[in-house]
Amino acid sequence: MDRFSQTGRVAVITGGGTGIGRASALALAEYGADVVLTARRPEPLESTAKEVEALGRRALALPADVTKASECQRIVDATLAEFGRLDVLVNCAGGGTTKSIRSWSEDEWHQMLALNLGSVWFLTRAASVPMLAQGKGAVVNISSGASLLGMPQAAPYGAAKAGVNSLTASMAAAWTRKGIRVNNVVVGAINSASLTDDLARAGIDPALIAQTNASGRIGEPDEIANAVLFFASDAASFCSGQSLYVHGGPGPAGI
Repeated sequence: MDRFSQTGRVAVITGGGTGIGRASALALAEYGADVVLTARRPEPLESTAKEVEALGRRALALPADVTKASECQRIVDATLAEFGRLDVLVNCAGGGTTKSIRSWSEDEWHQMLALNLGSVWFLTRAASVPMLAQGKGAVVNISSGASLLGMPQAAPYGAAKAGVNSLTASMAAAWTRKGIRVNNVVVGAINSASLTDDLARAGIDPALIAQTNASGRIGEPDEIANAVLFFASDAASFCSGQSLYVHGGPGPAGI
């Protein structure tokens, strides 16, 4: 289990107040990491920070807009000022909505790409500077099964997450020899507010989505956090540029 240890490490988690981000923060803290939690809403960040501190680790709740390069740099600067290092970055900020291809406005298109793809680009580039200086770091991106499938009701979201898959490979090719591993967790349907709220708006029963995979259920955030912990840890020391699809297994259609 020592290979999963995060003792002495500092992790930045975007979207860290809820869902997969919260679960990832708690998993990393449980194994020894101090964490910086960032998202737009301060209240969930403060709540998760208290949970981290209850595990005996330090936490910094830092509200920010990760679609802006200047805000991403502020996150890195605040992390270094508070903890003196940055070892793990989990790019979990994101979200989507469903509507027909012709229904998207120009602003909605740009917003979807900024949140799901631009945030990964800006924050990872900023975080790479201290990681390269110390000669070691781990970046874990959170992508989606929508990046691999034709989903006309979520086309901009799927396109943005496909970009995350590509950035993962490109950044790994650039930095692995310099000590930074970059990997990607591609997630299926997960029991989080972003999914359940969108299904409710669309009038879709979550039980129907659960039947599309072999497990016959929607996954839990903790099950994604386990994959994040693996990629962040020395147990994944020979993994970089990889995408792990965690989706409950192929369903009746083989998808």
